[in-house]
Amino acid sequence: MAVLVIALVALVAVAVLGGLHWYVWRRLVRDTTRAWGPARITGTVVLVAGPLLMIAALAAERGGAPFWLQQTLGWPGFLWMALAIYLLLAVLAGEVLRPLLRRFLERRGQAGTAVADGEPQAPSTPASEEAASAQASEEGASGPASEAAPETPQSAPSRRLFVSRVVGGAAAAAAVGTVGYGTYGVLRGPSVKRVTVPLAKLPRSAHGFRIAVVSDIHLGPLLGRGFAQKVVDTINATQPDLIAVVGDLVDGSVKNLGPAAAPLAGLKARHGSYFVTGNHEYFSGARQWLEEVRTLGIHPLENARTELAGFDLAGVNDLQGESEGQGPDFGKALGDRDTTRACVLLAHQPVQIHEAVKHGVDLQLSGHTHGGQLWPGNFIAAAANPTVAGLERYGDTELYVSRGAGAWGPPTRVGAPSDITVVQLASKQA
Repeated sequence: MAVLVIALVALVAVAVLGGLHWYVWRRLVRDTTRAWGPARITGTVVLVAGPLLMIAALAAERGGAPFWLQQTLGWPGFLWMALAIYLLLAVLAGEVLRPLLRRFLERRGQAGTAVADGEPQAPSTPASEEAASAQASEEGASGPASEAAPETPQSAPSRRLFVSRVVGGAAAAAAVGTVGYGTYGVLRGPSVKRVTVPLAKLPRSAHGFRIAVVSDIHLGPLLGRGFAQKVVDTINATQPDLIAVVGDLVDGSVKNLGPAAAPLAGLKARHGSYFVTGNHEYFSGARQWLEEVRTLGIHPLENARTELAGFDLAGVNDLQGESEGQGPDFGKALGDRDTTRACVLLAHQPVQIHEAVKHGVDLQLSGHTHGGQLWPGNFIAAAANPTVAGLERYGDTELYVSRGAGAWGPPTRVGAPSDITVVQLASKQA
């Protein structure tokens, strides 16, 4: 039964995907070309190959295909995923512009005809009358000129074809430009944000303590060693007191991504670096990665807590760990602590805030949402998470959600630029 349900869901998904691509093909290819020439054939090949590569890239990553194959399929496949989204949105926007442009051209054409009809006729002269008489004699002998010389077809495109080409070209240019700029934004590396969070229990001695929060680096087939080095350099340049890596570090095995993660050994902070798992670690071999980050000098907090000067730092496993019997355990991490001390909790998913409130946490640091990554994905993320990005208060607990440093799937962000956040703790006693 379960297999049948999965098969039906897959069939519906393929049907929807195919229908959306057919709609884009119709507007961008069929409506802008006259026949099956090189332009229509090329456009059709692109709009058939794109979704096939996208499906292949997803299957290769999830199925654990050879890493070289994941890299080969990943760039065209995942970039097409982003491009298809914005092609569809741009074509839909074009449906509004199409009738407006057509009406404008019609009115312009009518105005031109009215001007031509209102032009004064040249006065007749003997010469012109003689020419008219001669033309009449010729028509009498051989019939009207229109019958003798059939009208030649116009070489210019029809108004409908012209409108389709203008709107289709604008849609394609907008989609390609959006994806290109969004990809450039990811590849150049995350920017630095700074946020100050007052904590009532924080002693004056810890006032100004700075935590560099980085989440969702997503090292994988597309973002590799070079990207990891950019993240490390950006973090180190902020000279933080502590570094918090709050999950989704990788998309792949230690075997494939160990060299890519190696630059993380260069992270520098006065009180060290700490790590909690995200959901993607459990797709990538969480136990192996926990051991690997230890070798890189990063301390995993597996439902655990450590006491620092001025506050407690705790961490819980991601919810996805429940599938392996390694889910979050707030009691283990926070149950026996001194509640008069301030507590900062690392938890990958913002939805874990409700348990954090129950356990008297002062500040939770999370990621997971990517800020939506690809607009309008932020609306979808908002439906599944209490906070998509930024700082919000829940009861007596502050929640800060980072948009993340990398990207999953398409190495592209639109409307949700990547970031590393320096959270500065402030004492209300200072």
